[in-house]
Amino acid sequence: MHEEPTQIAIRLNKYLASCGIGSRRKCDELIKKGNVVVNGKVCTDLATSVTEDDFVKIGNTRVLPRDTSTIMLNKPKGLVCTKSDELERETIYELLPPNMRHLNHVGRLDRDSEGLLIMTNDGNLAQELSHPGKKVEKEYLVTVNQAFSNDVLDQFLNGIWTGEAKAYAKAVKRLSPRRFLIVLETGLKRQIRLMCKAAHLNVVKLVRIRVGHLTLGGLDAGRFSELQYDDLELMMRNPKLDRSYKTKHSIQKTRGSAAKKKTAKSRPKSTQRSQKSYKRKR
Repeated sequence: MHEEPTQIAIRLNKYLASCGIGSRRKCDELIKKGNVVVNGKVCTDLATSVTEDDFVKIGNTRVLPRDTSTIMLNKPKGLVCTKSDELERETIYELLPPNMRHLNHVGRLDRDSEGLLIMTNDGNLAQELSHPGKKVEKEYLVTVNQAFSNDVLDQFLNGIWTGEAKAYAKAVKRLSPRRFLIVLETGLKRQIRLMCKAAHLNVVKLVRIRVGHLTLGGLDAGRFSELQYDDLELMMRNPKLDRSYKTKHSIQKTRGSAAKKKTAKSRPKSTQRSQKSYKRKR
């Protein structure tokens, strides 16, 4: 006798999130307010579990899980971001099971680069992550072949000519004589390598460590993790950078302060004394 496959029950908030309703926290609020109907009855119990056979509605509209999937992959060095390589080099798709090889990479990391790579079959998500107007940050840990001055980081912030275009960083942070963090909002092809080359530096190691607010966490190289709705929300939000990062604004502010100090020091002492006595008389 043929048995029907058992349906897996999941928490109602997770089910709603998989339907694209919002984060699990937002879905919990909808449940508490009585906006969710399960099999014809209003459900306000956060502990409720459902399967795909249950009839779930928000208001008067039935909601169903999306057929989309998104993962983050910790790409190792030596693999190329393509489904088939004419040079027969190893590709990132060899790290995925057959049922996930239909996913497309969002942007790319070149063969010698490592780190966080988003892969999805959700076209809208891919477009939002890639669109310059969305300004989703990508942060990289860079190691170069020699020590460099802070002037190099200032050049990256103010814009450096790469030979084809002027490339900019949103923020930078020195970690050691040869290592720094760099935050980009746009992604020109091989942008960081070209920026470093323009500053007479060669990149030894390049690792993407963050997209939006999303980081690799403890994900090992060569492994992947499926992203939930909460993760997608994190990815579309940029964190607030702390003061240890340099930005173009901070450079201008520092230079402005230095110019004021220089002006004050260069003022003749007699002028400074006369101004003080004038204030006392008033």
